[in-house]
Amino acid sequence: MLLNIEGIDGAGKGTLTRGLVALAEKAGKRVATLSFPRYDETRFAKLVGKYLDGEFGSIDDVPVKFAALLYAGDRHESRAELLSLLADNDLLILDRYVSSNIAYAAAKCVGREREEIIAWIRQVEYEIFELPKPDLTCLVSTDAALAQNLIGRKDARSYTNDSHDIHEADRKFLDRVSDVYHRLAVDEWESPWFLVQPQDQSGQLRPPAELQREVWQRIELMLAA
Repeated sequence: MLLNIEGIDGAGKGTLTRGLVALAEKAGKRVATLSFPRYDETRFAKLVGKYLDGEFGSIDDVPVKFAALLYAGDRHESRAELLSLLADNDLLILDRYVSSNIAYAAAKCVGREREEIIAWIRQVEYEIFELPKPDLTCLVSTDAALAQNLIGRKDARSYTNDSHDIHEADRKFLDRVSDVYHRLAVDEWESPWFLVQPQDQSGQLRPPAELQREVWQRIELMLAA
């Protein structure tokens, strides 16, 4: 089973992934993970790091297709390993995948241009690069303001010395990315989507273990089918 975990920067995807791995292992399942971008592993991901660190300019300075190709190239370089892990395990969990590229690129576009970039990235990643489609996509629906705050608590990243990269520092941009993600979820773009709310009705963060159990229940049903 190929599980894709999505959400804006700081949404809590990494924490959820680690918790799901522990639950899968406890259940006796063979499980593996990949996190995109693979900053220290592929040539394209190293360029993604430079882009996010602002070396190519601001978000608006960098052509949308150029940035999208960097992310797609990272997955293309990783394709053989991805397919091997998928074949050798009951569950492969991806921390970001093709729909992440869609959400961040489409958030820079409006109207017909947005529809065109979605179709273009889909063609590049799924048809030209022949990446496998997810069996399930889980969207961690974290509020952008809270996500930005959580980003500031992260450990240092290899690609930047700043606390926030050019995506993470732009609250309005993250709001637009979140809007695209929710549209993809409603449309169930390229796979069934499962929405998880990391905050309770008062806006407080729910315990990570609670979220992990909620998602794991959905995974168990699919693994048993």
